[in-house]
Amino acid sequence: MPATPRPHRRRRTTRLLAAAAGLATAGALAAALPSTASADDDRGGQRTGRYQDVQLLSFNDLHGNLEAPAGSSGRVTEVHEDGTTTTVDAGGVEYLATHLRQAREGQKYSITAAGGDMVGASPLISGLFHDEPTIEALNKLDLDVTSVGNHEFDEGAKELRRLQYGGCHPTEGCYTDEEFEGADFPYLAANVLDDKTGKPILKPYWVWQKNGVKVGFIGVTLEGTPDIVSAEGVAGLTFKDEVETINKYARVLQRQGVKSIVALVHEGGFPASSAYNYDCDSPGAGDGISGPIVDIAKNVTPQVDALVTGHTHAAYVCTINDPSGRPRMVTSASSFGRLYTDTTLTYDRWTGDIARTSVKSANHVVTRDVPKAPDMTQLISEWNTLAAPIGNRAIGHISADITNTGTESPLGDLIADAQLAYGKELDPETDLALMNPGGIRAPLTYAAKAGEGDGVVTYAEGFTVQPFANTVNLQDITGTQLVQILKEQVSGANLAAPKVLQPSAGLTYTLDLTKSGADRVVTDSIRLNGAAIDPSAVYRVATNSFLAGGGDGFPTLGEGTNDLVGADDLTALEKYLTANSSAGSPIAPPAANRITIVR
Repeated sequence: MPATPRPHRRRRTTRLLAAAAGLATAGALAAALPSTASADDDRGGQRTGRYQDVQLLSFNDLHGNLEAPAGSSGRVTEVHEDGTTTTVDAGGVEYLATHLRQAREGQKYSITAAGGDMVGASPLISGLFHDEPTIEALNKLDLDVTSVGNHEFDEGAKELRRLQYGGCHPTEGCYTDEEFEGADFPYLAANVLDDKTGKPILKPYWVWQKNGVKVGFIGVTLEGTPDIVSAEGVAGLTFKDEVETINKYARVLQRQGVKSIVALVHEGGFPASSAYNYDCDSPGAGDGISGPIVDIAKNVTPQVDALVTGHTHAAYVCTINDPSGRPRMVTSASSFGRLYTDTTLTYDRWTGDIARTSVKSANHVVTRDVPKAPDMTQLISEWNTLAAPIGNRAIGHISADITNTGTESPLGDLIADAQLAYGKELDPETDLALMNPGGIRAPLTYAAKAGEGDGVVTYAEGFTVQPFANTVNLQDITGTQLVQILKEQVSGANLAAPKVLQPSAGLTYTLDLTKSGADRVVTDSIRLNGAAIDPSAVYRVATNSFLAGGGDGFPTLGEGTNDLVGADDLTALEKYLTANSSAGSPIAPPAANRITIVR
């Protein structure tokens, strides 16, 4: 990449302050602060009053979305009192910066924290440069601390350390005239151990302090990270239990005199509604949320005062009882910078702890009706200038939005078809392709994003859809194994949260959601090009390298034989779009009717 001079970035000094704004939904452990709470205990350097409110701003799962995300990835759903819903355009760091800076106005005690997956699976503007642009943006956002997420390991622990400590990329070098400085904020990885040393690869905890107020943060990612990251990304690492790790370091902090503790947990839950302002405490504490975070929250020591979570890309502000039966705040701010959470922690100077009866929290929409932050606009412009020669190249044409939502999505089918076509180039005997839904990071939108014209798909848009650089792999799979793979979508590791693989044309079957577990896949209904699956036959199957290694809870895919490794999956998509579309004959969204769903 050509070097472009940019102003030297200074470390943080002051925060910009403006008027507070934004849509919100609130949850609270009690309606009022303690009666002796002091609104300002730092007058002229003299501390007065027992209680001090500490503002905790938080977000999660940014995934390098510096520019406002497009389509459904750039909207949130709001539910109204009459039960109707509307959608609100949201996200983009130019707006996120403004909202956070406005929220901090008048808050002398303010902390900004994140719940992991700040990078990884990023759009081209960040992913092309190994997420250095996102780290620079987070520095400008005055992020204080974050946990690692699973995507922080997409390029391995060595690359994660580079994002933390700085230095130019080991193979691509420096992208500008200045060496990459790394993150101003600490990444916390309490439960990620180096196999050689047995110690965390990064700091396990961090303490924020101001005028005698101390708040400790412990950061963990989900223990199951090795199941959803390529083997190369987690080589030489051990991921420990989230609860045991948080409890361990809570004791360490307590011994150091830090009694106010927040856990940053890259694991999440599933609220009963997709609306960002859904009340998951109705009718009772935490009744409207399920998933792994519920058990974690119920078992993390009462010494922890709040949990900032992520991973599921859901929005919630809930209270879940801790092991002592006391309600505790658990929050998540959706994904892609569309929301942020504003939590008030009331610090008790007499005890050094949080007055848990007065914790209040609200999710706010990062609306796009506020002024853009000029420093973020400049950052985006600089990196887009470097990316433009690659990103602006047209690779195909579509006639309408091709979405990535639903049990079977039109874009999922399109990608599977692309991988089948590419597989046949490698080996004409290729029979089918399967694509994991989590690998499809954004829709393809018809409306022009820049100046490319409506319906034009650019390389940058394709990169945003498939940013992982997985290769397309071919494997021999028996008919018995193929049936088992389809059943693993809804059983085993995927029982609680099914992962329905997107099928290429010709593979059809019925998914009966009225049944449970593996029985949801109706075996007798499985057909390939109209013929029943022969248990003893061998089928040539195309998948990405992540699935081919047994990722996403599909161990049987890891048992394939006669492997053949091709180019990366984005190349396969580009070849398919280029070969099958033009300005005069664009590709229409597939019908997404290969899986018959019974509800």
